[in-house]
Amino acid sequence: MNFELIAQTKTFVQQKLAGAESGHDWLHIERVYQNALQLLENHACDQTVVLIAVLIHDLHDSKFQTGKEEEILNEIKNFLKNNGLDSDRIEHITTIINGISFRHSFDNQIPKSIEFEIVQDADRLDAIGAIGIARAFSYGGFKQRPFYDDNLPSIQHKSSASYQKSNAATINHFYEKLLLLKDQMNTEKAKAMAEKRHQFMLDFLAQFESERTGKS
Repeated sequence: MNFELIAQTKTFVQQKLAGAESGHDWLHIERVYQNALQLLENHACDQTVVLIAVLIHDLHDSKFQTGKEEEILNEIKNFLKNNGLDSDRIEHITTIINGISFRHSFDNQIPKSIEFEIVQDADRLDAIGAIGIARAFSYGGFKQRPFYDDNLPSIQHKSSASYQKSNAATINHFYEKLLLLKDQMNTEKAKAMAEKRHQFMLDFLAQFESERTGKS
């Protein structure tokens, strides 16, 4: 594992994410990094690729960098190249960070290496459970969305375009994405880790519904 490059990348990412929305900030990266370390215990793979991809995976997120994605991606590639990473690994990392987002789950043509699967699972684990609930409402507040809207029922998206156009209330996000993630985990370790977090969300949603309807 390239410990020097990982340390350099941590510094690079911390600087880039200064002031980021709290659900996609450096603390999110740290949590996903810890998830990845747990998943790496169960798989033989290129650990440097996994950990570098984890660290940089949100830097060119289209939710926050609309119109600048390619510019930022080129900056990332140049950073990795200038710090000694070979072109094959850079290409592998690029494939991972360009494909792990939920919006790409509608495309079954994306090739999934074991490194891809670990990074995707590590990121998705942070989207569910108690942290996932906190992140959902943080992002909803950032986008000035209501907690719930009875006039806007949740839907099952069939395409990336449909999902990306959604401006639904935060509660809808659980039914349109977060509750689907448990069954989309790639690795057995992530599937096991997701079970408890998934149940916590179900319990939260039941309590939320009870309270908002005055039945608690």
